[in-house]
Amino acid sequence: MRLEFAAVFAAVLVPATAAETVAIKAGRLIDVIDERVLADQVILIEDARITAVGRNVAIPAGAKVIDLSGHTVMPGFVDTHTHLTSDPTVSYYESYNVSVPREAVFGVMNARRTLLAGFTVARNVGASGYADVALREGIERGDVMGPRVFASGPALGITGGHCDENNLAPEYDYSAGGVADGVDAVRKMVRKNIKYGADLIKYCGTGGVFSKGTKPGLPQYSLEEAKAIVEEAHFQGRSVAVHAHGAEGIKIGIEAGVDSVEHASLVDDEGIAMAARRGTIFSMDIYNTDYTQAEGKKNGVPEENLQKDRDIGEIQRENFRKALKAGVRMSYGTDSGIYPHGDNAKQFAVMVRYGMTPMQAIVSASETGAKLLRREKDFGAIATGRFADIIAVQADPLTDVTALERMQFVMKEGRVYRGTAEQCAAAPAAWPCERPAE
Repeated sequence: MRLEFAAVFAAVLVPATAAETVAIKAGRLIDVIDERVLADQVILIEDARITAVGRNVAIPAGAKVIDLSGHTVMPGFVDTHTHLTSDPTVSYYESYNVSVPREAVFGVMNARRTLLAGFTVARNVGASGYADVALREGIERGDVMGPRVFASGPALGITGGHCDENNLAPEYDYSAGGVADGVDAVRKMVRKNIKYGADLIKYCGTGGVFSKGTKPGLPQYSLEEAKAIVEEAHFQGRSVAVHAHGAEGIKIGIEAGVDSVEHASLVDDEGIAMAARRGTIFSMDIYNTDYTQAEGKKNGVPEENLQKDRDIGEIQRENFRKALKAGVRMSYGTDSGIYPHGDNAKQFAVMVRYGMTPMQAIVSASETGAKLLRREKDFGAIATGRFADIIAVQADPLTDVTALERMQFVMKEGRVYRGTAEQCAAAPAAWPCERPAE
């Protein structure tokens, strides 16, 4: 008893280790909450979170200083539509030799590339065998390097639809892991995904571009099935993303109460009005058709899929413009894995070309993404109390948005992953620090 008391008493007397303070001098800071640029700001960081931001913030004695006074500083970006465990250079034929463990290895490679591009958060919408859940857990434990991952596990889909496997002959009798038909079956599948670690639920509400025999414009799940998916997910505190190209499938998803519509390529005026009225977020991947048309044939993409991409690519971009003008909320979702990971920032220029201001595009990739993930208190802006997820470029992205493709500095949770030798030494991560992009 006396030994226990002595141990407790001694523990009380031992002072706690002081938190290390890192200060960033930001020449230009993009405030995504008020959509303005602030000059000559100081950001103080302790224990992975921001403790102060402002022009007159004093830098404590002994703090490590990172000088970004010649840079534009922003919150780490959020990509709300990724496939980290996929590789676009793997052909359809080769993909049949890719096991779930091999997909997880792809995920390790792609997570690193995504983080170094300035994307400190990735919402992964569809992966075989819960490989994205394993990737998330590996990153959280420090086993591998990458962004903060929100994983969906296998996407729900109907038999023979997009998100099933339709390339095998009947004698193989194989269905993809998320296939579920009918109200009871989709409820059970939602529960199964949550059981095995899903942060959110994704379902395929229409046909798709990269699947055999499906038509992007046609709906798949009924309204009753979609409502069951959303209700069950929301019961358990998970958001729902619907893959939906076609107008009818989009409206079914919005009516069912989904949190986001992925692609929204063929949305009609009624669907746009519904989304604007209900606050449904559109996550529209309007860059990747450039890559698919340039590299798809070389990568072994079948002509059926290339043609579907050609048919809807420009329509999707014009509908992006229409939805933006109508006030639909937009998050930055790229469908990485259809194009090479690490090129996530290439979509900014396309979004600006089709109607967004550079500020709106940056907000879509930060504060709006954080709100979609229901984590705006943790990331999405450079603000007191949020994680120190901070990125920087040398040029002004509000005048040249392509500057975001040349990431100079990447910090996640107060640790530097990309920067100069001096910047890396001030707040070193457990992983080798990369030089600024050229």
